[in-house]
Amino acid sequence: MISPEADDRAFDRGVTVLFASQTGNGRVLAAELSRRLEGRGFRVTLASMTEYPPDRLANARQLFAITSTYGEGGPPATAAPFFDVLLGERAPRLEGLRFSVLALGDVTYDSFCQAGRVLDRRLEELGAERLYPRTDCDIEYHEPAEAWMAGVLAVLAREAAPSGAGGTAASAPMSAAAPLQYGRHRPFPAEVLENVNLNGPGSDKETRHLALSIAGSGLQYEPGDSLGIFPENPPELVDGLLGEMRWNPEEPVPVGEEDVPLREALLSRYEITALSEPLLERLAPAAAGRLDELLGPTRGERLQEYLAGRDLLDLVRDFSLAGVAAREFIPLLRRMPPRLYSIAGSPRVNPDEVHVAVAVLRYRTHGRDREGVFSVQCAERLRPGDRLPVCVHANPDFRLPADPDVPLVMIGSGTGVAPFRAFLQDREQTGAAGRTWLFFGERRSECDFLYRAEWERWLRRGVLARLDTAFSRDADRKVYVQHRMIENARELFGWLEQGAHLYMCGDYRRMFPNVHAALGTVVERAGARTATEAGQYLAGLIQQNRYQSDVY
Repeated sequence: MISPEADDRAFDRGVTVLFASQTGNGRVLAAELSRRLEGRGFRVTLASMTEYPPDRLANARQLFAITSTYGEGGPPATAAPFFDVLLGERAPRLEGLRFSVLALGDVTYDSFCQAGRVLDRRLEELGAERLYPRTDCDIEYHEPAEAWMAGVLAVLAREAAPSGAGGTAASAPMSAAAPLQYGRHRPFPAEVLENVNLNGPGSDKETRHLALSIAGSGLQYEPGDSLGIFPENPPELVDGLLGEMRWNPEEPVPVGEEDVPLREALLSRYEITALSEPLLERLAPAAAGRLDELLGPTRGERLQEYLAGRDLLDLVRDFSLAGVAAREFIPLLRRMPPRLYSIAGSPRVNPDEVHVAVAVLRYRTHGRDREGVFSVQCAERLRPGDRLPVCVHANPDFRLPADPDVPLVMIGSGTGVAPFRAFLQDREQTGAAGRTWLFFGERRSECDFLYRAEWERWLRRGVLARLDTAFSRDADRKVYVQHRMIENARELFGWLEQGAHLYMCGDYRRMFPNVHAALGTVVERAGARTATEAGQYLAGLIQQNRYQSDVY
């Protein structure tokens, strides 16, 4: 016989949905799951891990957690305090909790979905019961996320039926983008209006400013959002692969529910410029044992060393994969993901356009010249009048404050300055009164000062109150934005004490840790705090949504 207490527990209709989102996908998915749960009669608590005290989990009954992975395998910065508590000695016991985790990531990184895996394992260690298996999602997350939602809803529906819920858990399509005609799965063919090099003569860099028309698309964006651009693979790489595999370029191969010519599929439908462990595992059966040496039980660092900087052409040459049929090989590849670029303009200034800044990447490794997939397409093969498939990627965690009087401190290097161009365009257009301060870093002031005329115009007009630059190649001693921040520690700390919101955009491997460390130094020196207290101060800014980062 089941006790009344057990019966109440089994059919408890309270559900907690938590998310930790770096680019907004986790937030969208959490909102969609919450909508479906509420539609089936569940009482839903929806919250960011930034604002949810981990101790409250001890009183929760069902938890659905959605988290992305950030940097070298950790959670997004805003969720770090939540993870720290759960992973620490003060973590609550969770014997009364049932849970499931949806992990978001990028399979081309060594730390694929690491934050979700850590959370899933830790919840179990704390005594919680796994209600539904963890699902790991690559960049194309829609289908696995849909399957995960359907799975958890099916479990809940079966258990809730005795309490009168009834029905099935058949899931409705995700509706987050339903009002839009165009989106990730149906990109809009945007016309190229402008494609210019922002770097001047003498620069050893190339940065393209791209203006695209989205007139008639229905696409909407806000400053802080990103544009997803679906690129084309380098034609010479495609042709090299076709020749190496002795494939017929016109052979029809399956792409989703249609057949397209093989060369077209390789050019624009599939990722061929990067390798990953899951890809090799999928190819292994067709390779007749030739990949066994890479995928053996001691693969570890040796596999990661091979994957770094190599592409599909390297793989088929190194392991003699010629002879595998195209119709067997091609469906094993990863579908082409969009490349995300911070939007460099405000829709209030150019309502039918979207602007981005693209750093062109060219390098040589493993005996061959390599290139950034979209950046070199943009630099060498894209002309005004051409069309690009695009979608808007909303980022609600990188937003201007609602109060126009709030001061802004913006820190960016290279193309990391792009969203701040959007911020200042927006603030000028709306007449916002809050002071703004930009720290900008690049190599040389004469040829690498991106959007220089605009920053100087905003300084004259008072839209930009302060501009501090760091040009690392202009002097014998290299100077970066973090050095300028420490030089201005007293003033910078004063802005923070007066309520300024802090924004950082740039490379997460180098710039972000250096800037974050410099902020700690600023708080220590100007705020007379210990290193521990400075860390707590910055964590407080993150919790208050006053310290936001957009990293790549």
